[in-house]
Amino acid sequence: MLQENQEGAPSPNRFNWLPWLIPLILVPLIFWGTPLSAILVGTGLSLALNRPLVGDGNKISGLALQSAIVLLGFTLNAVNLWQTSQDFAGIIAAYVLVSLVAGIVLGKLLRVDNVLTQLIAAGTSICGGTAIAALGPVLKAKADQMALALAIVFFLNMIALLTFPLIGNWLGMSQTQFGMWVALAIHDTSSVLATADTYGQEAVEVAATLKLGRTLWLIPLILGFNILSSTGMTRIRLPGFIAAFVLASVLGSVLRNYSATPDILFEIAQQLSKALIVSALFFIGLECTRETTKKLRGKVIWLAVLLWAGVIPVTLLIALNH
Repeated sequence: MLQENQEGAPSPNRFNWLPWLIPLILVPLIFWGTPLSAILVGTGLSLALNRPLVGDGNKISGLALQSAIVLLGFTLNAVNLWQTSQDFAGIIAAYVLVSLVAGIVLGKLLRVDNVLTQLIAAGTSICGGTAIAALGPVLKAKADQMALALAIVFFLNMIALLTFPLIGNWLGMSQTQFGMWVALAIHDTSSVLATADTYGQEAVEVAATLKLGRTLWLIPLILGFNILSSTGMTRIRLPGFIAAFVLASVLGSVLRNYSATPDILFEIAQQLSKALIVSALFFIGLECTRETTKKLRGKVIWLAVLLWAGVIPVTLLIALNH
């Protein structure tokens, strides 16, 4: 019989075994699963049990994702990385600026709260949850506003992860085209890499390079909102893993071209990167609870969906015609 506390509710001790469930599920996913299966399993487990299974899933998933990106950089050629960045710099700049302005205008037309409008516009145009988390303190966003914006981005990422590979295959997109499309159209870096991974390694490389180019727009975004804000300057926290990604690419290129480094080293780095992406998506899924789904309400949902519905075909046409 279950232990009960003084009020007759089941004792929390009944769930002491749950943390042991995490490695039992995660290890098979790392070896035989995909990023899509990882986030679906994590989300399903969290919704079924409706309680936190880890102390800080966001921190764990963030660390896993950043490590995966750095390892991926180690496997990429620095010259090709630089060339790709230069080739698409104009497209990224135009996309970020147009989608940001479109989101703010659409929010005003729908009469959505200004703070929520700016959070959704920034998340859509730059880097999803990272942009929302960085911009929130500048806008003095309330906790419920942050939670709502993050929940919306999470579920749109889920839709992209499920549908974009199907669309890419149906249209016969090349690896480069698909990598470019997901890098522009999907909010979070984790979901960009996970979606590209279902299409192929070349798509992952293109997507990672372009998505990190989008993420760099956090710098002018936060500076701009700091200047416009009447509350004074807020400290800017730049994502250090981007610099680590570039340095890892330079190191990998030097080792590959000027030393007798065995190819197995790069293959191991690539496999570790994929394992960390799977882990990151699993822990992101664990953060989705029934409370998260209850936050999905109001006109801000229409803002996020309509803005993204405009982004998808435009970025698809850009990718197909590149």
